[in-house]
Amino acid sequence: MLAGLVVSAAIAALALGPWLADMLRGGLARENYRGRRVAFPAGAALVACSLVALAPLAILDDRADLDLLDPDLRRWIVYVLGVALLGLIDDALGRGSVAGAPRGWRGHARAVARGGFSTGAIKAVGALALAAYAASGLGREGLGYLGDLLLLLLATNLFNLLDLRPGRVEKALALLLAGLCLGAWSDLPLELLGLFIGPVAVGAAFTLRERAMLGDTGSNLAGALAGVSMLVTLGETGRWIALAIVAALTIYGEFRSISAAIDRVPPLRWLDSLGRVSWGESKR
Repeated sequence: MLAGLVVSAAIAALALGPWLADMLRGGLARENYRGRRVAFPAGAALVACSLVALAPLAILDDRADLDLLDPDLRRWIVYVLGVALLGLIDDALGRGSVAGAPRGWRGHARAVARGGFSTGAIKAVGALALAAYAASGLGREGLGYLGDLLLLLLATNLFNLLDLRPGRVEKALALLLAGLCLGAWSDLPLELLGLFIGPVAVGAAFTLRERAMLGDTGSNLAGALAGVSMLVTLGETGRWIALAIVAALTIYGEFRSISAAIDRVPPLRWLDSLGRVSWGESKR
């Protein structure tokens, strides 16, 4: 059943607008890439919508035996919520907007080596711990187990790297989910993770119109959804192919500009800008 998707999307449609507007009025805001001040981190509001939806669904699923939630959600919700929390820590305590702040894996590794405080390093270690916990007990051995961990971690990090333009993360997640569902001819990712996918889909209306910014909270959330969706949908060969693609994109994003690469390819540039509003020239 898609109860989680429907209920969470309905709650997000009702609540996100007022919540994001209140965040902006209360000073929970940041300038985006064009210098517009937007609500930040919107990912926290997305998670809140999911949790509001979870309360009645979990009670009814257990007490009324209505089969509203996939039983496997108990395993994966730990990773999804955990990495979103790690993103929130980075949004609240990180120094991403400060000149000279560590960026990328190499920058955070150098900061730790110097004895500095790095929320990026906290995210890396925390995500590894959460991935190891979520993947435990699946019966995977050796390289298969290692590959699952890497796919979860790198997918989460890749969506963080993608979050440089409004709506890009949501579009990437939508395309991935569509490919997985059509390729496997199954709605398993939507059934399993619909509780979180619904708010992300609704939230795209606000990020595309530059009324909100996901932050690491939201991009980590989307990346976790992507990683888990690939793990539960793809077979052995498909997982290794997915890992190779995700790893290649991650390495590229660490050394080159993903935005510049997208701008050089007309179809990707069109898709990337689709639905985005124009507010005049950027400040940068």
